[in-house]
Amino acid sequence: MTLSRQRAEFPGISTRAWEHPADRAALVALRSLRGFDTLLKGISALLRERQHRLLYLASGVRADERQFADLHATLHECASILDTDTVPELYVVQSPTVNALTIGMDTPFIVVTTGLLDLLDDEEQRFVLGHELGHALSGHAVYRTMLMHLLRLAGSFGWVPIGGWGLRAMVAALMEWQRKSELSGDRAGLLCVQDPDVALRVHMKTAGGTRLAAMDSQRFLAQAAEYERTGDLRDGVLKLLNLELQSHPFSVLRAGDLNRWVERGDYGRIVGGDYPRREDDTRANPAEEFKSAAKGYKENFDASADPLITTLRDYGASAVNTVGQGVTDVATGVSRKIDEWRRNSARKHDED
Repeated sequence: MTLSRQRAEFPGISTRAWEHPADRAALVALRSLRGFDTLLKGISALLRERQHRLLYLASGVRADERQFADLHATLHECASILDTDTVPELYVVQSPTVNALTIGMDTPFIVVTTGLLDLLDDEEQRFVLGHELGHALSGHAVYRTMLMHLLRLAGSFGWVPIGGWGLRAMVAALMEWQRKSELSGDRAGLLCVQDPDVALRVHMKTAGGTRLAAMDSQRFLAQAAEYERTGDLRDGVLKLLNLELQSHPFSVLRAGDLNRWVERGDYGRIVGGDYPRREDDTRANPAEEFKSAAKGYKENFDASADPLITTLRDYGASAVNTVGQGVTDVATGVSRKIDEWRRNSARKHDED
């Protein structure tokens, strides 16, 4: 067992502190729909959520002071760090699959597999529990369910095109948001463990197993940069197809994103006490959050070395230049016509 060490705590911290800009923009907008999420929570609590909780109550082991006491204590320490009195129930289930998930809307609970516990040490498990607690506090289960319900309703009533590419585009957009919510969870996990090397090890292990001695952290991070810039236009398209229906970003890319969050100084500012507070959540502006998300996407787009992105960027610049030149040509032509008309009018006037 790893001895507990002193970690910074974040009184009154808002979930907006760790939410990825694209995730945060959607959440702020959805939270503004007051009443609907409460209704959806109630319905879920009465139906599938109760069913799932009963399933794990009967088939797993609920962590407490006497069962998986270390995990129970770690989760409570994470809750203290993120300053919440809401501590989800935690269940351990026997499965070789490496997995952890947060279920439920009215009363979320966390499930981890024995495969995950066998793979990770105590501090790495802390990162995962912090990740899942971040999901619970952000309400990701609530809003993911809400959007899926809205999507089904929209399809049933014909509010949006449901055939072919229309439905595929909506599903792709929802999956993109879910992937961004996983990046948010990683940031919450890092705030709980407060050691970037631990977070990196988790992603290295989920990618390559327990043989850390055979891996190199810097080379692993370099893979993310190589993945982004490798190949040609075809590879850029294939990357999109590989990721399209994935609920989670790939381990290498998650490690790269979390490393960039640290290097930008966002993590350090939060640890230093500079973070948004819950008391200001009601004043969060959806429009401003969407602007922030758009800015983030644009910065990533402009800085990307991905062959598909660079092609689109170059094409966009070329298109802008072409349009600009076309406008210039039209303006020049119009100007010439006006001058010609003026000369003809003056000549005709002189003849008269």
